[in-house]
Amino acid sequence: MSASKPTKSAPPDMNDEVVIRDVTPLITTFSFPFTLGGKVKMGARGTLVQLSSGALAMFSPIPLTPKVLEKVRSLGTVNYIIALNIEHHIFLTPWAAQFPSANLIGMEGLPEKREKAEATKGIKFSHVFSKTNSMTISPEFDAEFEYEYFYAHRNKEVVFLHKKSGTLICADLVHNLPAKEQYSLSGEDASSGLLTRFARKILNTEGEMVWQRRALWYLIGAGDREGFAGSVKKIHNWAFDKVIPCHGDVIEVGGKAVFDQLTEWFREGKS
Repeated sequence: MSASKPTKSAPPDMNDEVVIRDVTPLITTFSFPFTLGGKVKMGARGTLVQLSSGALAMFSPIPLTPKVLEKVRSLGTVNYIIALNIEHHIFLTPWAAQFPSANLIGMEGLPEKREKAEATKGIKFSHVFSKTNSMTISPEFDAEFEYEYFYAHRNKEVVFLHKKSGTLICADLVHNLPAKEQYSLSGEDASSGLLTRFARKILNTEGEMVWQRRALWYLIGAGDREGFAGSVKKIHNWAFDKVIPCHGDVIEVGGKAVFDQLTEWFREGKS
């Protein structure tokens, strides 16, 4: 799933509905209501990480409301702004304007996509992931993160590991509905609505996650399962316990086991 048009589904006063939480001493999440197509309560989330140098890295920028900006400013200056996939990019422009010296990081196809729309054109990316390059970002960033470009993911996703806290940060690779935290200040039930209940049956991390595994196998990674499997195997070797997805609740503990089970067909083969 993706949040390609959040401006049409965001609540009218986003500032009052953003849930700001320090997930670890170095990681702050900004969670807010997002309804896909106006019908499916997916929730959305941006993640801010403080580096040892004092630099801040913002993953999957959300609306830059006064409440969000106040929290960010209390921590420092954003030096890295990262679009986690080719759909999670809408709010890059206000963040880039607010922090003009920040490195903007995306993936192949995203700069071209943004240039086609008046509202998003004009952004210059510092780093662009592609299938053929072996990219580094900066010494201070690379010292604290592992990252893997899922070029075979339908949405061209980049997944990051914050090594110090053992936290995986992703967009649409893992979903964990219902989006309880993201709707907690909205006055709405995160599980209400027929289509939301249907999506919740597929995009959850309960039990064997059969339907979410099928979604990855038959939809998200179907175009190049071998390439997708290669990325999965790299992440399988990372050490992490927490997973921060863009849609649904944070997986506070046991995230590595969830990821391994969710991607088992790509790692071991599907019988």
